[in-house]
Amino acid sequence: MTVEEFEEFYAQAVARLTGQLYVMTGDLQEAQDVVQEAFVKAWVRRGRLERDGQPEAWIRTVAWRLAVSRWRFRRRSADAWGRGSGAAEPVAPPDPDHVVLVDALRELPAQQRRTLTLHYLCDLTVEQITGETGLSASTIKTHLVRGRAALAHRLEDPRMEEAPDV
Repeated sequence: MTVEEFEEFYAQAVARLTGQLYVMTGDLQEAQDVVQEAFVKAWVRRGRLERDGQPEAWIRTVAWRLAVSRWRFRRRSADAWGRGSGAAEPVAPPDPDHVVLVDALRELPAQQRRTLTLHYLCDLTVEQITGETGLSASTIKTHLVRGRAALAHRLEDPRMEEAPDV
């Protein structure tokens, strides 16, 4: 992959990958950071990425792994700081609709959330998700069914049940 081809690939894929990682992680800043870091790692491997034929999947996987590593590090750090510090100051809440969706996604197990994102946001088939995650097709299908059911339950609008039949 030449420098120009890589730059073109970056321009076409960075927003999409950032959006996908945002849904997976629930944190836009984190998604932007890990996608950028994954592209930096891809730059060194750009020749091999072209031969492998799936540079976007490689970058998404690397970004996901970076996000998990960062989460683990932050959790360990927070645990250490939490033992010796007071409570943090409250932060103003974001848009209520955004909160509902993010909360519903965060309540899902990480693998279900990732599988739903790869399938619906990334538009990957079950086979492609299998290749990217290493999970079996039946496990992917199970995650999709359970994740959809859990989201449907969490995102129900109670006002719809109260509305009279027309």
